[in-house]
Amino acid sequence: MSTRRWAWTGAFIGAVLALVSQAPAYWLAQLVAQVSGERVILQNAQGTVWQGSAQAVLSAGPQANASNTALPTRLLWQLGPHLDGSAAQLGLRLSLSSECCTTQPLSVDVTPQWRGVRVQVNDQRSTWPASWLTGLGAPWNTMQPEGALQLSTQQLAWQHIAGQTQLQGQAQLHLQQISTRLSTLKPLGSYRVVLQGTGDVTTGAEASDTMRLTLDTVEGSLQLQGTGQWRNGHLQFNGEASSEPDAEAALSNLLNILGQRRGAKSILKLG
Repeated sequence: MSTRRWAWTGAFIGAVLALVSQAPAYWLAQLVAQVSGERVILQNAQGTVWQGSAQAVLSAGPQANASNTALPTRLLWQLGPHLDGSAAQLGLRLSLSSECCTTQPLSVDVTPQWRGVRVQVNDQRSTWPASWLTGLGAPWNTMQPEGALQLSTQQLAWQHIAGQTQLQGQAQLHLQQISTRLSTLKPLGSYRVVLQGTGDVTTGAEASDTMRLTLDTVEGSLQLQGTGQWRNGHLQFNGEASSEPDAEAALSNLLNILGQRRGAKSILKLG
């Protein structure tokens, strides 16, 4: 009787392990859609939770009527255990890649902490089509941007402990040769957005989820600049848009749309 009980126990454990190791990619797609409020959708997911691929789609949400936008090539992922050498803690490592946009996989380490979690983004660079943003709805579906979004990170880490959030490191987004259907002038220019963490996730400094954001123009007829803060889950941003003297007529309508006009400038304000 004891032998039979052990046999059934072994069979049950084996079945559970087989189910976990072969969990379908569809489960991950459902989780991503739920967590993102259906703004990120993994369509036609294939493989398993641990290794698979899908069409990565951006959406305006469950009530959206606008058409969604997918990356031109499938998104591939790998998910598996990872040992944090500095703290000797076991976590998960997620690697993402897509032929259109990454030269090497993007990796993110998620490590459980006492009463929280730590997310470390490994230093990396990738380039994504600006047209992908159209799927998010307003204002992107109105602007229908074209160009390239080059994203790079440096020592970027996010930590949530006991209800308090901290961010360290930097993320830069270079908007290269951007154009929009709202203007006949193409391209409008190239721009840089920098997100700088102000918290210290490693030394136990006073917790803060404040992040500094800056926008400036690299080159172009449309001049954009501004600064902001992301505090307590809300973005507060103040900036302005203007045009080079020889492009005032071509950009006048666009400046009216971007914000409140004050003479030759348009005031940009969020939050």
